[in-house]
Amino acid sequence: MTVDINTTYDVQAIRADFPILQRRIGSYPLIYLDNAATSQKPRQVIDALVHYYEFSNANVHRGLHTLAEEATEAYETARAKVARFIGAEPESLVFTRNTTEAINLVAYAWGLANLREGDVVVLSEMEHHSNIVPWQLVARLTGAKLHYVPFTSDGELDSDALEQTLRLEPKLVAITHVSNVLGTVNPVEEITRKAHEAGARVLVDGAQAVPHKPVDVRRIGCDFYAFSGHKMLAPTGIGALYARRELLEQMPPFMGGGSMIRKVTHASSTWADVPTKLEAGTPNIADAVALGAAVDYLQAVGMEAIQQHERQLTEEALRLLDGEEDIEIYGPRNASRRCGLVSFNFKHVHPHDAAQILDQRGIAIRAGHHCCQIIMRKLDVTATARASFYLYNTIEEVRTFWKALDDVRKVFGKHGGR
Repeated sequence: MTVDINTTYDVQAIRADFPILQRRIGSYPLIYLDNAATSQKPRQVIDALVHYYEFSNANVHRGLHTLAEEATEAYETARAKVARFIGAEPESLVFTRNTTEAINLVAYAWGLANLREGDVVVLSEMEHHSNIVPWQLVARLTGAKLHYVPFTSDGELDSDALEQTLRLEPKLVAITHVSNVLGTVNPVEEITRKAHEAGARVLVDGAQAVPHKPVDVRRIGCDFYAFSGHKMLAPTGIGALYARRELLEQMPPFMGGGSMIRKVTHASSTWADVPTKLEAGTPNIADAVALGAAVDYLQAVGMEAIQQHERQLTEEALRLLDGEEDIEIYGPRNASRRCGLVSFNFKHVHPHDAAQILDQRGIAIRAGHHCCQIIMRKLDVTATARASFYLYNTIEEVRTFWKALDDVRKVFGKHGGR
């Protein structure tokens, strides 16, 4: 299918592009509602990956032969596509394996060079472990202190607490754009403005935002923005870090090796220009090319259209679940304050058990702490169930998921059928 952004959103035409959505789990058609963990891949992305290996496979930036030139052109074209997708210049975009590596790159290349004893790093209590653990490790090495901004009972960042924390004149504010548990969309543009007024740099974890809503790093104004390809239709093992060009210039290399150097002597080395300075060794060329194809696909559908489609799915899920007395929903009730996911729990059934029963009906959701143990402790639970939506999910799938919750009740003897 060639998606036309000017046509009415055609979810069935989109679904036809995803081979895995045609499979069955036992006797049931697959209903994939674990998109916050990873998305499925359209044929166009799969074909781009295969085409690279079949026709242009070579190392980049090093060879003069035809294949090397083609591979380099494909790799750098993908960088330009991904950069434009988030409103950045290609020179400001570093390819990484994923959001986790991108945040670690900032923590070690920027953090070790800029944080000192007693400096403050501000995080929120709704962060993924990927935006907590690297800062804990760097704080141990530098003597910096971590301060956490809490979230309110309705799943919103506590703005008053943030204001108070900014009075500590932090060196860095590291904040998630969208919570992978609560679904909350944080006002990162406003947070960035206030953090800059307090003299702090700002890192935004965009893993759950870039796949689902329009993102413009220039409008946000942040200093660093990290995201993963595998959540936005691309293969696993490819992601990106946006950083202000002047910061990339100042940062020492994250890793040393081939490609990232300008000159090596017995005693010392000098570095290549950015972003190559921060991409040591042979990069993940094929998956970067496939990420470029994923960006093409998303832009053809239209990010605003995808956002609106997911909002309708989320509104329906919230409406259906909110009427269940034995289910608790976490995060904002207003779908306009969320991205497309809903975390919930049965009051008397463990989320792992609920997920297993749903899986037997062909419905894939996630159950666990979602790499957010601080959130779980705040909610006073060990885990939650999470249904997360994407551009290829349908209202009918949301309703089938809701109806299948009765099967959970039947198995565990709670309330019986509806």
